[in-house]
Amino acid sequence: MKRQLQLGILLSAVALAFALPASPQNGSIEFVAQATPTDGLQEPVRGFPIFLLSKSYELICKDASSSVPPADMNGFIAKLNVSPELKAWMKKNHWVTLNGEDFIHMLKVPDVMNVPEFYKAYRERNAGDEASNFPDPKFRASDAQKHPEKFKKLQDEYAAAIRTFMEAHPESIDGIDGNLTDVDPSAKWNEIMGRHQTEVRQRGLTLAESTYLVARTQTDLQGQGYLRGVPPGTYWLSSLDVAAQVGDAHPKWDVPVTVEPGKTEYIALSNANALPPSFVAP
Repeated sequence: MKRQLQLGILLSAVALAFALPASPQNGSIEFVAQATPTDGLQEPVRGFPIFLLSKSYELICKDASSSVPPADMNGFIAKLNVSPELKAWMKKNHWVTLNGEDFIHMLKVPDVMNVPEFYKAYRERNAGDEASNFPDPKFRASDAQKHPEKFKKLQDEYAAAIRTFMEAHPESIDGIDGNLTDVDPSAKWNEIMGRHQTEVRQRGLTLAESTYLVARTQTDLQGQGYLRGVPPGTYWLSSLDVAAQVGDAHPKWDVPVTVEPGKTEYIALSNANALPPSFVAP
């Protein structure tokens, strides 16, 4: 009986401890979130969720990215149904997109001459252009069986003529990506990268909202928000990967704030301290 009484007193003390007001050593954060659209006036960001994190969301995203195995480009390339030369070119350049200006600018004369798919696309792109004096082949496919040595000699001469033409007219490489659509694996690779980025994003959000979440609130009609009873320390006011919507302004925030014992910190979230547009959470 005595032991039960002691246990009851202990439980009552624990319950009272949780019912007591926050320590006077805790502080508070008051903030206002505003955004300024192009050619507009600053407006409050209303009904917008703001998270108080114990670590920068940007760093959380980096941690998430490092914790999720990256997509294996070399493994992807190895499974493609293309020539060994094209696989070697992709692996050497760490590149699988066979379209667009960046791809065209990467191509050099030896690349086009040595990769069968590039060579074929180049010939298809330029053959028949009488105005450019593109070389014509002096052999026929049937000669490969009837006169193999002659066929090989004429084929080599044709390749040499094409190389000479390409070196004299490097702009003739432009547009060959239009003849590579059948072998361009970029759509499949983008699907793989999209799934990977989704996995990393979910991992980052999970970490932010569990391991590093201290508190959350929502702005009122004036764009103001309040966080009470915050232990002293350094935190980040973050919108995670959600952007505010005020006209054409779409700011995201990850702003540090230091809380001192018994004090209230005032923060203004605006375009000025928003994350740069280049920041994209994985």
